[in-house]
Amino acid sequence: MEQDVNKQIIQLEQQVEALKTKISNLENSRKDQLSMAIVSGDMDKVLAAMVISLAAAAMDTKVKLFFSFWALSALRDNKKKAKGKDLISKMFGIMLPKGKNKLKLSNMNMAGMGPLMIKSLMKKQGVLSIDQMFKEAAELGIEITVCEMSMNLMGFKKEEMIDYPGLRYAGATTFISDAGESSIQLFI
Repeated sequence: MEQDVNKQIIQLEQQVEALKTKISNLENSRKDQLSMAIVSGDMDKVLAAMVISLAAAAMDTKVKLFFSFWALSALRDNKKKAKGKDLISKMFGIMLPKGKNKLKLSNMNMAGMGPLMIKSLMKKQGVLSIDQMFKEAAELGIEITVCEMSMNLMGFKKEEMIDYPGLRYAGATTFISDAGESSIQLFI
């Protein structure tokens, strides 16, 4: 009987050690990292994403942004053109804003006056412009990934995207992998 009790104690100790290992793995599985999927091409939503990203990076949190679908308009460089586009790709290029400074507001766009009003208020109150936010993001090492599938669907090409250090092109699995190891995940 004493042998059975000792056996049970040994088994319980092994189970406790296994649980301790699992808990330790869980505690260490998430990094101090923010992963954000940005799918909206609305100025106010891109601004919100950038403000949150800059705040996190300023607090030494690693930031990874994944721009997809309509948000890709913010990453288009209005000075760059891409050749060899088919009709649908050309139509998307014409219909969608070309660059972060051409984005519309999600509410109260007021025939284009809304973005001008917001930009004016931002300047008056000393808020960084969207251009300055992207510059600051680059300086803080914020990573930007362009969704290749969305880019291909909308007919955008790499040569028409903004110059941004380390701009990378990948699919949704890259975002899922980044988000899986991040302590914070957001979707805008």
